[in-house]
Amino acid sequence: MQTVRITIALLWSLLVSFTTAAAGTFTGTVVGIADGDTVTVLDAANRQHKVRLSGIDAPEKSQPYGNVSRQHLARLVFDKDVTVVAYKTDRYGRTVGKVVVNDTDANLEQIRAGLAWHYKQYEREQDASDRETYATGEVAARQSHLGLWRESEAVPPWEYRRQRRGE
Repeated sequence: MQTVRITIALLWSLLVSFTTAAAGTFTGTVVGIADGDTVTVLDAANRQHKVRLSGIDAPEKSQPYGNVSRQHLARLVFDKDVTVVAYKTDRYGRTVGKVVVNDTDANLEQIRAGLAWHYKQYEREQDASDRETYATGEVAARQSHLGLWRESEAVPPWEYRRQRRGE
């Protein structure tokens, strides 16, 4: 029984260290845009970081506005120097963080353009200011019928992914 407890404790500490390993801030140039909420950043040491934008969930590429969302993010950050305020590493090995370009929060700009949802499932990971600003930005985009909010029945990406998995 003692061996099981020690093994569980070791696994837990590894998991905690893995998910917090990306915590901190780094700078680099955006060299790739996977979709409306994932970019690749090349740092000064020529290391690539796959970054999942925190606090948002953009339409999947196969959803309406998926490519528009990706293109908007590309216009904001592609081939530009950015600062990434990293919170954690997700289960796919991506750094999760806020991407800032020229003092502009790219995550928030995706929401304000109506090209991403405020990802409320993870809002507890945001500081209070970002949580409020992102929520307010989504309400404003909805009321103005911007981007995906032109659709009367816009399907959130988390529901779309669940439907595709057949759940």
